Amino acid sequence: MTTVDTATRFDALRQWAAGQHGLPAAALDLRLAAGDASFRRYFRLRLPDGRSRMLMDAPPAQEDSRPFVEIARRWRAGGLPVPALHAVDLEAGFLELDDLGDTPLQHRFAGSDHADTLAWHERAIALIHALQNRAGPEALPAYDAPLLGRELDLFPEWCLEGWLGLSPPPGWTDLRQALIDSALAQPVVTVHRDFDAMNLMVQDERLYLIDFQDAVAGPISYDLISLLRGRYCRFPAPRFAAWVEAFRRQAIADGRLRGAVTHETFQRQAQAMAAQRALKVLGIFCRLTLRDGRAGYLERLPHFLGHLEESLVALPEHARFQRWLAETFRPSLERRLAGGSAPEAT
Repeated sequence: MTTVDTATRFDALRQWAAGQHGLPAAALDLRLAAGDASFRRYFRLRLPDGRSRMLMDAPPAQEDSRPFVEIARRWRAGGLPVPALHAVDLEAGFLELDDLGDTPLQHRFAGSDHADTLAWHERAIALIHALQNRAGPEALPAYDAPLLGRELDLFPEWCLEGWLGLSPPPGWTDLRQALIDSALAQPVVTVHRDFDAMNLMVQDERLYLIDFQDAVAGPISYDLISLLRGRYCRFPAPRFAAWVEAFRRQAIADGRLRGAVTHETFQRQAQAMAAQRALKVLGIFCRLTLRDGRAGYLERLPHFLGHLEESLVALPEHARFQRWLAETFRPSLERRLAGGSAPEAT
């Protein structure tokens, strides 16, 4: 949006909020709280009685808020920790929600090996179990082969060709199909789809889910991978494997996984899921930079490249692609991040 559009929407949001509470618009204490990678913006409204609320501004031309509203109501009815909806105007693109504060989960991390960091990850994993047990996936869009494929294709389109000037390497087609097949072989559950620490708010030492509008019915390991292979921590392979195994055992006990899914099978599926997500994120971060003009994403690419490399160690049948990462992709990435020009497309 342009500066004029932004100002116009802010004025409209102020008038809308004033009407909801029977207050003069000029008297409202309404301040920008956050923005995200979409067109949504969030404002904190402080009311005269001391309460505060979060207002979401989601321009209807760019953002459809209906999935968020429908999911919030279903998940809250199922006892999941999501913000309550106090007012909704889908035509205007305005929502009034609980104010969950200013502490996303990553603010509680103190290094990947710190006891507090590990304990918060345990609590977040428990929330994934609750989500999958309490929220059925039936009403959600399918995380199917076309969607998985479109996400993977972000990597060659935006990261390779768009930013680095590289062509997809030999072995890419086989890897792409193998990752899709592995995801589709898993049981289907409710998937938040961005179960990253930044989308888990801490209030009164309890975790709350936000930004769940893109939830889908998909692979059981996806949200676990979003958490363990997210943007803030890198865990040693034994720690990662232990969490994945504990998750498998709990999912079997709850009936979400069949007992026939062995330790080895689930570990491979988790690593394949992690590779799929890392490739998607590499593509998305380049698209946010090149298409949307968003700053701050390119410097995160090496972190997710590290996640991708770790995942491929457990998938030796894709050693050819792994060698290409080491010999071609990583040097090209490092050169571009250091300010070098993109190589000629091949």
